[in-house]
Amino acid sequence: MDIRSTLQELCEAFNAHDLDRIMAFFSDDCVLEMPRGNNPWGSRFEGKRNVRNALATRFEGLPDVHYGNEQHFVDSGTETGISKWTLTGTNLDGTRKEVRGCDFYTFRDGKVVRKDSYWKIVE
Repeated sequence: MDIRSTLQELCEAFNAHDLDRIMAFFSDDCVLEMPRGNNPWGSRFEGKRNVRNALATRFEGLPDVHYGNEQHFVDSGTETGISKWTLTGTNLDGTRKEVRGCDFYTFRDGKVVRKDSYWKIVE
């Protein structure tokens, strides 16, 4: 498996807002951790259905979300990759968002088993 190519394809799928294409990369027992939440890990979603619903909510809340200036890194010898990006988009209230962030991906048998997202806090 070429993790770097997979990370690029995932980024393209996210920018296309194509949930079917995105979820094809994820395992049935996947975990998504989003930056915002009431816990030290943010919000955690477990299982393919819950991860899909969480991502759908992201697209609904930022309908023009885009991940640009992306860079992808692979930890050789492991099934781990990192994507850095600049997220831009407009909230439903019209507020424009621009923030740097990254995703830590863990793969198993060619599928994403964990996506852990981090964002800078812009005040």
